[in-house]
Amino acid sequence: MTGARGERFLDLVAVMDQLRSPGGCPWDARQTHASLVEYLVEETYELVEAIETGDDSGVREELGDLLLQVVFHARIGQENLDEPWDIDTVCDGIINKLVSRHPHVFAGADATTADAVEVNWHALKAKEKGRNSVTDGIPAQLPALILAGKVISRSAPLSEQLPALETDQDIALVENMSDEQQLGEHLLALVSLARARGWDAEGALRAAVRHRVSAIQELEKSVGGKSGE
Repeated sequence: MTGARGERFLDLVAVMDQLRSPGGCPWDARQTHASLVEYLVEETYELVEAIETGDDSGVREELGDLLLQVVFHARIGQENLDEPWDIDTVCDGIINKLVSRHPHVFAGADATTADAVEVNWHALKAKEKGRNSVTDGIPAQLPALILAGKVISRSAPLSEQLPALETDQDIALVENMSDEQQLGEHLLALVSLARARGWDAEGALRAAVRHRVSAIQELEKSVGGKSGE
């Protein structure tokens, strides 16, 4: 492969410009941000599947499909008559964000561990966006397990002040598991038991997460804390 790194990205932008321009593809020309959402979600999950199954060639292909979605949305933004923006605007935004969120790399700040970097990232983002809770900015539409993980991760510094999530029985059960496969099988069994009772496991976990979020936000109000991602 010859040429400068990133050169083919510019070729992709040019291809999308041609597809959306007069004389291009009628299907591509009629798409909107909203109409592309289903494809964006589908490509994201296909990439996740390729990663989880160790399919390296699949990861490469699905990254291309996902990159197409980014370029597609940017081309649509370029056609906005009121406030046009394009792929350069998108790149400029993420470059500025990466530089400002990595002061230990670009501004001489001190952060020697990955955990310190993560804490600093969240603090900087909270300040930028004016968020008042560690739970602010977590998309409520996330699948329940991912949503639960996000809420637990973000609220880790407050965990000692919140009601415990685990019982001694829960701790003993997990400690006796040998690997993540056993955990997965246990979660699958719980879903099966819930289904047998006519319960919605996804909805039940989502409701529990909402309850946890409320407890976190009440605690934050009581201590006057301010944080978030």
